[in-house]
Amino acid sequence: MRFLGNILWMICGGFISAVLWFVVGCLYCITLIGIPIGVQCFKIAGLTLNPFGQEIKNEGGPVSFLLNVWWFFFGGMELALTNFIIGVLLCITIIGIPFGKQFFKLAALSLTPFGTEVQRVHFA
Repeated sequence: MRFLGNILWMICGGFISAVLWFVVGCLYCITLIGIPIGVQCFKIAGLTLNPFGQEIKNEGGPVSFLLNVWWFFFGGMELALTNFIIGVLLCITIIGIPFGKQFFKLAALSLTPFGTEVQRVHFA
């Protein structure tokens, strides 16, 4: 079921979100100082391609907090707004609600991506 959900996710806007994360990561990797931020963007782009069956846990410290403050103003707000708008549009229909919920999860992650850990959820 996760596989089918992830395939439909790509069609319903997941590919667009992953491309946006990838582009922002490339822009940050232009500078030497921005490479850690770019690498995190690439990790989240991978998550964006495969969101079903994964959960996000926040385990940040003071360095993550400072990076999240920087990120909020230089990339996070735009990505969060994009994911939120796509999520609202998908929630208009009953079929799109699961996809909209995933976009809301990604919108929250877009605001504070540093200090987060992505874990695969195993169902019994």
